[in-house]
Amino acid sequence: MKNKFVEVGEISGQDYIKEVNEAGPGIWVILHLYKPGIPLCTLINQHLSVLARKFPQTKFLKSISTTCIPNYPDHNLPTIFVYHEGDMKAQYIGPLVFGGINLKLDELEWKLSESGAVKTELEENPKKQIEDKLMSSIRSSLPSRRDSDDSDQD
Repeated sequence: MKNKFVEVGEISGQDYIKEVNEAGPGIWVILHLYKPGIPLCTLINQHLSVLARKFPQTKFLKSISTTCIPNYPDHNLPTIFVYHEGDMKAQYIGPLVFGGINLKLDELEWKLSESGAVKTELEENPKKQIEDKLMSSIRSSLPSRRDSDDSDQD
């Protein structure tokens, strides 16, 4: 009796309660608020189409922001809301949260898995490797104080 959604559904404000809040017991819903013409929104819609096929037990939805929430500000786009059984569990608002236009599919998958909405097979944050390299290059450029620290111990 597992639900199979496999594609990203488009909803309007009138569909919101039925499709999101009343999705059903045990159902995770990922709702992307977007606007046509915003490149990062387009990219996220493409990534969500792939993830919808990969995680058919999760309900993936998208809605033009102002169709769903009147006067929703464009600077908050893209926005992803994550719901479980009608309760909001996570919200990702604005381009900085997603790391900009270079957002990779596995990075989005990881972010959504942190909320519990998808069960990823990724073992660690794909961005972590980049952050680790950055931190190690910063550390290696700092002067070493190891020798002076060791000699002070009694």
